[in-house]
Amino acid sequence: MFDHFPLTKTKSSKPSACAGPMDRTGLSRRSFLSMGMLGVGGITMADMLRMRAEAGQSTDPETSVIFIWLPGGPPHMETYDMKPEAPSDYRGDFRPIPTNLPGLDVCELLPMHAQCADKYSIIRSVAHKFADHGGGHKRFLTGRDPKEPTGFVNDYPAVGSIVAKCREHVNNGLPNYISGTHPGRAGVDVYSFGAAYLGPSYVPFNVPGDPSDPKFSVQNITLENRLADRLGDRMTLLQGFDHMRHEIDKSGLMSAMDHFQSRAVSLLTSDKARNAFDLSQEPDHVRDRFGHHAWGQRALLARRLVEAGCSFVTMVMENPYQSGITMPKYGTYNWDSHAVNCHLFDDARIRFPVYDRSVTALVEDLHARGLDKKVLLVVTGEFGRTPKVNSQTGTQTGVMQPGRDHWPNAMSILVSGGGLKMGQVIGSTTSKGEEPKERELTPNDLWATVYRHLGIDSTQAFVDHSGRPMPILPDGAPITELI
Repeated sequence: MFDHFPLTKTKSSKPSACAGPMDRTGLSRRSFLSMGMLGVGGITMADMLRMRAEAGQSTDPETSVIFIWLPGGPPHMETYDMKPEAPSDYRGDFRPIPTNLPGLDVCELLPMHAQCADKYSIIRSVAHKFADHGGGHKRFLTGRDPKEPTGFVNDYPAVGSIVAKCREHVNNGLPNYISGTHPGRAGVDVYSFGAAYLGPSYVPFNVPGDPSDPKFSVQNITLENRLADRLGDRMTLLQGFDHMRHEIDKSGLMSAMDHFQSRAVSLLTSDKARNAFDLSQEPDHVRDRFGHHAWGQRALLARRLVEAGCSFVTMVMENPYQSGITMPKYGTYNWDSHAVNCHLFDDARIRFPVYDRSVTALVEDLHARGLDKKVLLVVTGEFGRTPKVNSQTGTQTGVMQPGRDHWPNAMSILVSGGGLKMGQVIGSTTSKGEEPKERELTPNDLWATVYRHLGIDSTQAFVDHSGRPMPILPDGAPITELI
């Protein structure tokens, strides 16, 4: 049946603020040990702040990440890891087409990918062990095995929250972590975007809605004129309480409230924020290239946000049946292509062209604007799909139709930019696409590469709810082929 989502060690060579000995709320494992504080619990927030200031280190604020999330799990054997020589019940209906990169073929439904393969790399050999959507989301997005293999509430911070924490010193009028979702799926626990023990200050600023809709607007970044005049007086009044508020703040709750208040005021008063979210400033031909669709315009918005200085932008490409595209009975909401949910191949004939246009427009746009060194693009879901096609009666169609089930044993990931080496295929799977054959990797190796790009030392530790120092990644190393 349909798996409903709830509507709800290699060190970096770059200097970093999360990197290095200290962080505002965490220390490296090395620092804890050297100070004799591991497990003692005697270190205070004031100590950490003081030591962090003394360290005087910072991440590289010129770098950023766009993370395109494909919930449900896209089929690797219909996208970037086709097996035309496999038996028919494995290879499926589609055929590969050559790209402008020798050695890389992609699905025939991705012709725009074929034209710009030199500007991205495909990783074919990432695998993990969590086949449930909840467990898969948590395993992939946090870099840790979840305590509970189902459900979407994080035990550990999502990568975007880690980045927001490490970049909290960056104040340029935009949140450092922004996400874009469907209006009904804006909660942090819908996709395991939670910050866990880092606290609610580090969840994404969510921008729900369809940016291709002429009525699209970002809530809470504009003021009515009658309220604008009051803002100055109110801010003056609040400033009068600052000293007292910080003196009495012992629990951390007040500082979280201060963080949200500061972020809200920044958005309300920042021309940079309003301009970054204003897609009408883009030329028509650019918007056309991305496609007048929620996915395409979210991709364009992501580029505008990182260009304006946001550190980590997550855009969810889940449901293609919007922006005027009606869902047929054989279609499904997300990428969860069980046979009971959809006709895998007929759904792909509608879904893939929207995806093809949106992702390749972003790849080409980042390169054309000279952002391919600063911005790293990552496109993935939580896992792949079963190599063998199975048929079941569709819930909506009432007829037998083909589909694929959950498969964390193999998946394909697209990366572009970040100053990395493009035009590569990294790793391979077995002849039927069942598991890695060469260069087996985990999500942690991907995230180690991302953190390296951002100048964040993934050995850096944050303190969890019990006072234990938890390294950003427990394992994993940057993917050397990309560096």
